[in-house]
Amino acid sequence: MQTEQKITPYYKTKLKTLYTNAMSDAENEAEVLWKALDTIKQVRNIQNEHRIQARLSGNFNESDGPRKTMRRGVLMTMLQQSALLLPLWVGKPGESPPPLCGAIAAENNYVAKKGDKVAARVRGSDGDENWILAEVDMFNVNTNKYEVEDIDEEGKERHLLSKRRVLPLPLMKTNPETNPEALFSKGTLVMALYPQTTCFYRAIVNAPPTGPQDEYLVLFEDTSYVDGYSPPLKVAQRYVVQVKETKRR
Repeated sequence: MQTEQKITPYYKTKLKTLYTNAMSDAENEAEVLWKALDTIKQVRNIQNEHRIQARLSGNFNESDGPRKTMRRGVLMTMLQQSALLLPLWVGKPGESPPPLCGAIAAENNYVAKKGDKVAARVRGSDGDENWILAEVDMFNVNTNKYEVEDIDEEGKERHLLSKRRVLPLPLMKTNPETNPEALFSKGTLVMALYPQTTCFYRAIVNAPPTGPQDEYLVLFEDTSYVDGYSPPLKVAQRYVVQVKETKRR
């Protein structure tokens, strides 16, 4: 073929056949990968359901008082693992990331499911309001309110909150290499989970993730520093959400 300095009809047909076969193989492989991703998602949903059912069928009784609070070190490790195991969204060519993928907000009519992690604005015993990491226990369609549990006080603190006081956390990570538009860009004002705590605070994105498993670098608002911001701290995609201001009455 190379010595003839031109492509003969025979080689044109052969190349076309090879190209067609390669495209078919690639499409078949992509289909297998999509099915595998769907299976992984189903397995994780089943695991979450089993975890919820295990809690519901446990020996806990309200009359026995609050359950024993998990050791803080164990809780922090579990939150880190949860962020690492968050599924990575892989779209088809030309497909846009869906809501709750990376920085893409949930749709207005979205309702978080039982067991989902959320950022919840609650009022403490001192009257101050804070955004905390919580888990959805239920959503009442009649009152349009969530009942959530404080992650840091599992079994102790339950809060009844309106939808505007609850922000669903991302359900999937985005790949910065393929979908950088689904990440908060440098300089964006966000709310992020402060390292080794279960509270969200306002912060400025110093640098978005550069890889699927990488974290944001954020500058938390902190008046104890001269410039009003903390040094850059790492926060996983799972725990960085849009700023939501609650109107005061």
